[in-house]
Amino acid sequence: MPLLSEEELIRLNKFQLSAKSVVEGFLVGLHKSPYHGFSAEFSDHRQYNPGEPLKDMDWKVLAKTQRYYVKRYEEETNLRSYILLDHSKSMFYASGKSSKIEYAKRLTGALAWLMISQKDAAGLYTFNTKITSALPPKAIRSYTSQIFGRLMELQPEDKTDVLIPLHQIAELIRKRSLVVLISDLLDDPDKILSALKHFRARHHEVLVFHIVDPQEESFEFKRETEFVDSETGDKITVSPWQIRKEYLANIQSFTAYLKTECQKNQIEYNPVSTATPLEDLLLKYLIKRKRG
Repeated sequence: MPLLSEEELIRLNKFQLSAKSVVEGFLVGLHKSPYHGFSAEFSDHRQYNPGEPLKDMDWKVLAKTQRYYVKRYEEETNLRSYILLDHSKSMFYASGKSSKIEYAKRLTGALAWLMISQKDAAGLYTFNTKITSALPPKAIRSYTSQIFGRLMELQPEDKTDVLIPLHQIAELIRKRSLVVLISDLLDDPDKILSALKHFRARHHEVLVFHIVDPQEESFEFKRETEFVDSETGDKITVSPWQIRKEYLANIQSFTAYLKTECQKNQIEYNPVSTATPLEDLLLKYLIKRKRG
């Protein structure tokens, strides 16, 4: 990664601290919740299996708990995870203070931190109409700085086109992995499903976070409004109350179709408003991780 200016370095440190804070707060809450069974995922140990060498046995843990655990090292990863992040122009829309891309970047950062905290390997692909960067999965804590640095560099580019880049990524990922797609999915639903099925055909686990702005869900515009397509520049002026019912029906039909087809193909699909707390999405990841 190129040398950062002082301002960029400050932003990078703030981003990393934010991700760390979200994940650690989430984990503390998780241990106190009905989902406390996940807590073993975050130990630096794993259960001893009879017949294994005793050199890595943690005798202090044995003395305290009367349970047999061995130390687990950085290179002993449980899973390879790839986060696929869309940074097409439509992802930069915001009806409030936070855009879809800012929310998606925070989610990506928190997921990467969580994955590596679990001794899993995390990697990142960014895309729009093409693959724009590729960071292979690693399970080293210092690697998060490289991932976060790439997230900070993202600019709005091109249209949403999941078909070509996702098919290319599916061909590049050789070993069975968990694939996490983060996008607003403003594309032909059959193209989206074609790409997702490609990952499943190669035996990957797939988790989709479909990012939407609250206004995209509710369409609560109160006065005559000019809408500009961020990806094509096309403009149209409408009276929102006249088309709201039809718009909402189309959105609900689109989402329902994706959800149904994903279920058929064992793909976990989650429509997510940018108003959703990140902790809720981290739990969805953990549940998927536990099944995988």
